[in-house]
Amino acid sequence: MYEDSYNNMFDLNGKVALITGSSKGIGLAIAWQMARSGASVVISSRKKEACDKVCSDINEKGFSAVSIPCNVGVKQDIEDLVAKTNTSFGNVDILVCNAATNPVFGSLSEMPDDAFEKLVKVNIHSTLWLSKLVVPQMIENGGGSIILLSSIAAIRGNAFIGGYGMTKAAESALARNLAVEFGHANVRVNAISPGLVKTDFAKALWNDPVYRKKQETATPLRRIGLPEDIAGVAHFLAAPASAYLTGQSLVVDGGETISSL
Repeated sequence: MYEDSYNNMFDLNGKVALITGSSKGIGLAIAWQMARSGASVVISSRKKEACDKVCSDINEKGFSAVSIPCNVGVKQDIEDLVAKTNTSFGNVDILVCNAATNPVFGSLSEMPDDAFEKLVKVNIHSTLWLSKLVVPQMIENGGGSIILLSSIAAIRGNAFIGGYGMTKAAESALARNLAVEFGHANVRVNAISPGLVKTDFAKALWNDPVYRKKQETATPLRRIGLPEDIAGVAHFLAAPASAYLTGQSLVVDGGETISSL
């Protein structure tokens, strides 16, 4: 017989979800999905106006959200983000590290040092900083779920976004290591590795009709991803449905990485 906590395996009522980069794209879709499922959500990105708009839209639908702008490349901003979340909702049960950057396209041999340093700070440092801040309260509260946004660029070579792929590989490794370190306290850590998704972040890729057609042809599902495709997986990783899943990087790419096309 299932325990009572598993009666509704996708119920997030009473949970607090902190989602970075949640004013648009994948982060926005995740925020709406978790809010609809009962969670109180923290909307966060660099621009206050964008965060406020999303927060207002969610609250107007009868769900619960607060707006806390944050530049994840600045450690003090991250510390303030967690502190203000705790002031608003008391704790963090679900952390989604979605905010990321990719300042350059092209060869690694030509990447400026400052561009790589920005990649590391925003894509790796921020994730570790956030995790270190929320893990103690998750342990105190009996557990939690940390969800990192990696990429299929972490598992495939790429001549144009190699630096980005390196940082995303590091995030997958971070998920495994944090999962081992804190699993005893019921803190689960997983990563999602999306393929090409129709977001502003990836617009330079999917907006090219030749490249997009190539991607769609090479993908068994014959389409690129939508933000909602990733939001559903994030919901699963946050919910009791994934209670025995940790340290994994779930590839969500329509089958692109297993295709021979």
